[in-house]
Amino acid sequence: MTEWVRRFHPSDDPRARLVCFPHAGGSASYFFPVSRALAPSVEVICLQYPGRQDRRTEPCLDDVSAFADAAASALDPWLDLPIVLFGHSLGASIAYETARRLQSSGREVVALFASGRRGPTTTRHERVHLLPDDGLLAELRRMSGTEATLLADDELVRMILPALRADYRAAETYHHSPGETLRCPIIALVGDNDPKVTVDEARDWAAHTTGPFTLTVFPGGHFFLQDHQQEIVTALSDQIAALGAHPSG
Repeated sequence: MTEWVRRFHPSDDPRARLVCFPHAGGSASYFFPVSRALAPSVEVICLQYPGRQDRRTEPCLDDVSAFADAAASALDPWLDLPIVLFGHSLGASIAYETARRLQSSGREVVALFASGRRGPTTTRHERVHLLPDDGLLAELRRMSGTEATLLADDELVRMILPALRADYRAAETYHHSPGETLRCPIIALVGDNDPKVTVDEARDWAAHTTGPFTLTVFPGGHFFLQDHQQEIVTALSDQIAALGAHPSG
């Protein structure tokens, strides 16, 4: 499962490891600046989903449970340090389900950052994944998650559409299943003008842990983190420092 993991800044002696889960249509490289900012005291590994960039010839996944099963398996060799999970949008749902799987197997994470995603038991009837290609691309432009110049490149668009559609299908068909409740802190992050999640929907994350819950609201839309990178890096660093370096296993 090594094809799932990208490590941009290896560290000889990190005190913790942060695992980043990209948004719909996103890739591991999205988190390169976070990795650079936290190295070397925190080692960042970023998940590369199948169907994009160097994995573009592999079949896409379109189900959050399938993503989480694969992610939990891929992370097995990396659990020798305290593990913090950070997921944005679709990535938050995958990170949450991955944390549940790790906890149920006795390998708990020490914190979960859920960014730009409504809580697992809130529901919306979304059908973006059923739109024709033009409609799917219009949604991507509306969310401002991809540079407009990149979307003007027909060849690139053809390459990203299958993964993008599969990711949207995973996000929009996700349903929370009863079972494991997390014990780790959950830190929810949300933009105050995000069309994909309201502040109240983000607050639902509190119901999914017996540990502490924190909600931070930023100015901005769905990709508020692009304008608040330093604040988010500081929050990650502070949370990891507060938790202490105790192996998660």
